[in-house]
Formats: sequence, C-alpha cells, structure tokens
Amino acid sequence: MAVGKPAPEFRMITTKDANSLDHEATLADYRGRWLVLFFYPADFTFVCPTEVLAFNAALPAFAEHNAEVLGVSTDSVFAHVAWMEFHIGQLNFPLASDRTQQVSRDYGVLDDEGQSARAVFVIDPEGTVRHEVIHDDRVGRSVDEILRVLAALQSPGRTFATYTSPEMAGTASLAATG
Repeated sequence: MAVGKPAPEFRMITTKDANSLDHEATLADYRGRWLVLFFYPADFTFVCPTEVLAFNAALPAFAEHNAEVLGVSTDSVFAHVAWMEFHIGQLNFPLASDRTQQVSRDYGVLDDEGQSARAVFVIDPEGTVRHEVIHDDRVGRSVDEILRVLAALQSPGRTFATYTSPEMAGTASLAATG
C-alpha cells in the first residue's frame, strides 16, 4: 500500500505537445498541486475511452481543486496520438507512455501481460500518495467518486462516506471534525 508514503518518481514522454512528442512529465512537475495519476490498460479498448473522456470532461472540476490529471498506459506515445486522432478526439490533459513498464511496476499496477491495471493515485502537493485504488479490468472508474475523494482529502477534519463538498453539491458540507 502506498497511502501516506512518498509517490514514486517518474519520467515519461507524453502527448502534451502532440506535434513534437518530446514533452517529459515528472512527478516534480506537479509539486505544489494535487495530481490525479490514473493508469489504464490500453488504448483502443472498450472501457478505457469512457474513462479518459470522463476525466477530460471533469477537468474544470479538478482545476477548482488545484488538481491536474495525467493518464498512463504502457502503450507508446504514438498509439496515444493515433487513438486521439482517430477515436476519442483531442484531450485537455496529457497521456503518458510507460513503454519501459517501470512506472507501472513502481506503482504496483503492472499485470502479468505487461499492461497497467485500472488504477488511480491521488498525490498531494508535497508528493505524498493520499489515495489509491485498483479496479477490476472490467469495471470503469467513477470520476465523480475520485472528485469526491479529492474534495474530502482537502477538507478539514474527517469526512463521512456520503461527504460531498459544498462546491460539488451546492449545499452544506457533511464534514465532521475531530
């Protein structure tokens, strides 16, 4: 389990500059902001595009929580670009290529076939893992739940299972103190 521990460092080529494909993302790039680092098995699959597009649609909500999003699979950056160009459209966040499988291995999400598991890590501005979850490959993630957890991690005190931040619900917080 990685919760409460420093997030493993990483360096991966991303789609941030789709023209040159020379942008490298590192954990240090996200210092001072929250990072939602999500891993997915592969481009051109059935479940993955639904999740990637849900993350893309929720970017304004993540930005309200000082969070950035980075998607990772073991596919090449060229596969990511082709997937965006011919299937899912342009994204407003980068997809990173973990071709060496080292990042997936470091985060404990590399499966026996050399693909990343369907996982999410919420990393705080100091680089500490505050939340991790790995889903069965057949089950897509709820971006709303990830936003709820992010908001709860940023709230003072403890939060109930039904916690919804005032920004998300437009109502009073259910946060408890103590």
